[in-house]
Amino acid sequence: MDNIKFTYLKQPLNKYTFKAPKIREWVESHCEGLTLNLFAGYIKLNINEIRNDLDNKAPTDFHLDAYDFVKGYRGIKFDTILLDPPYSYRKSMELYENRRVSKFCLIADEIPKILSSKGIVITFGYHSVYEGKKRGFILEEILLIGHGGAQHDTIAIIERRIQ
Repeated sequence: MDNIKFTYLKQPLNKYTFKAPKIREWVESHCEGLTLNLFAGYIKLNINEIRNDLDNKAPTDFHLDAYDFVKGYRGIKFDTILLDPPYSYRKSMELYENRRVSKFCLIADEIPKILSSKGIVITFGYHSVYEGKKRGFILEEILLIGHGGAQHDTIAIIERRIQ
């Protein structure tokens, strides 16, 4: 079995994931080099980030649908890609005023084209599978965030590109 690091944090749930101090600290300490924050929202991180969010009120560099961004991006390759999308269809409809958000499998297929050869992808959600071996990635770390009460736990994973 692979040597996968496991981390557990207790952190109350926040509408903006990176507003929670423990989560923010964990993310900032794990991002490497130039980072694409694809679903950036309103919280700026203390890292070298290019920020994208569909919400045109969010303080970002781009206001594009996530799939349109990764499909059309032609700049320097990223060392880290940070993915914190709405975790469910219902959440995406609430957050983006009844607009459907991108197709995540299509985004996953485009990520290797814009990520450096040894880059990482950090993904947040209710699941622990995203890029996977078929796209040339290995799992390095799993973060489980317990929010307490009847709230779903959040899972974050770090995958490193090996191809």
